[in-house]
Amino acid sequence: MKILGTLTSPFVRKARIVLAEKRIEYTFELEDPWDDASRVADANPLGKVPVLVLDDDSTLFDSRVIVEFLDSVSPISRLIPADNREKIEVKRWEALADGVLDAAVAVRLERRRPAGLISEATIKRNMDKIERGLAVMARDLARESWCTGNTFTLADIACGVALGYLDFRLGAYDWRVVHANLAKLAVKLAERPSFADTVPRDTPAAAAMIDSGLVHPQDSKQAQDVA
Repeated sequence: MKILGTLTSPFVRKARIVLAEKRIEYTFELEDPWDDASRVADANPLGKVPVLVLDDDSTLFDSRVIVEFLDSVSPISRLIPADNREKIEVKRWEALADGVLDAAVAVRLERRRPAGLISEATIKRNMDKIERGLAVMARDLARESWCTGNTFTLADIACGVALGYLDFRLGAYDWRVVHANLAKLAVKLAERPSFADTVPRDTPAAAAMIDSGLVHPQDSKQAQDVA
């Protein structure tokens, strides 16, 4: 199987971390959805990444669908509990982390609009979402070793990816000062090979698309492609 995506997208990173934790062999093909020659739209009619291409050439999207599928194809390192209540708790963490990511992407793109077009109200609205999301994460993590207790799960991956993206794109926002327990978790996660090997880095194509204004900052789902 193979993953189509970018080096900057946190949603692609989430899928790659799950693949690494599950020890599933795959090919990672860099695809910029905004490139006219990109194959992303052929694999995903919504034109977004990540896309998982299976051995029979069928495709899966988006990241939440992909990671749940990956967890089911290998018994190694189960990341989503079988128990329904525990599963819902993990998926709730994932939804919260993904929501923080959507807001962070929106802030980044709004700040990179041309002078005079930047909406401070949009930035504030999304920063408020981030702050509320982190507050709930910190509250629910409390003094636990991992997000849902004593076991590493998809919840930790989703949370860690969100925190990593805040550092990557909103470095001036020092969330660690307010949420020491999340900071401790982030340090622990960064030591895992799956996280260390997928640290996001910029690509010229992504930066060019944002600077050109072709991505509307209020369309956070669209913005995932060049996050």
